[in-house]
Amino acid sequence: MTPFGAKMRALRAERDVALKDMAEALGVTPTYLSALEHGRRGRPNWAFVQRVIQYFNVIWDDAEELVRLAELSHPRIVIDTAGLSPEATAFANRLARSIGRLNAADLERLSDVLADAAAEKTVDGAA
Repeated sequence: MTPFGAKMRALRAERDVALKDMAEALGVTPTYLSALEHGRRGRPNWAFVQRVIQYFNVIWDDAEELVRLAELSHPRIVIDTAGLSPEATAFANRLARSIGRLNAADLERLSDVLADAAAEKTVDGAA
């Protein structure tokens, strides 16, 4: 399941909306919507995300969150390490091989490390 798919499913559950009904209202098939929720379809395009935002009538921060989650929801990632250090290439390969075995706590710790490193680079003016 992708971050966008999980959020969309949670919104449907909160509002007691059937997949079939939402699909009909958005002009897509229930199969497409299910595949999107389960990460078997790629990241949704901007126009579709906007339709979902309108469908659920979410505004401000909630709408921005849906857009952000959609951007983070491509289920098949390619990491291009050409021109980067050997350590970067080795890390990308290790992550690709082991991500399926990491639990939620491991993923959260790694996400925190990446966020902290990015924040430090921003503060230093390097990013």
